[in-house]
Amino acid sequence: MSAKIRKAAMTLVGAPFRLHGRDPATGLDCVGLVAEAMLRAGFIPVAPHGYSLRATSVETLLPFVRANGLKRVRTNGDIVLVMVGPVQPHLVLRAAGGFVHAHAGIGRVTFLPGALPWPIHTQWRANHQRTG
Repeated sequence: MSAKIRKAAMTLVGAPFRLHGRDPATGLDCVGLVAEAMLRAGFIPVAPHGYSLRATSVETLLPFVRANGLKRVRTNGDIVLVMVGPVQPHLVLRAAGGFVHAHAGIGRVTFLPGALPWPIHTQWRANHQRTG
């Protein structure tokens, strides 16, 4: 499933950014990007709601991880949680040659080639299709 999620992420590059966005036509945030890539890869994702751009804890994202059956891995995860700042967790998707992420400053989903410029907090791999 990793390859499918990584390919799906690339199809979303250029979609507009919108906080709590879940539709690539009207905008995606980092959670919406992950959910849409999973959907396009054959999953039925469960996305969290009620979070903000700033957070002192990543606890609000953990139900998302559990609900989608993601497996924590040490390296090469499909879904990577980075800390953009001390109070700004951010989800990115690994793709061939880099990462795809919803960039609030640029206002769209972008491809970031090479290594991540932020520290990695946790990463997960989606190993199976969730069917409901």
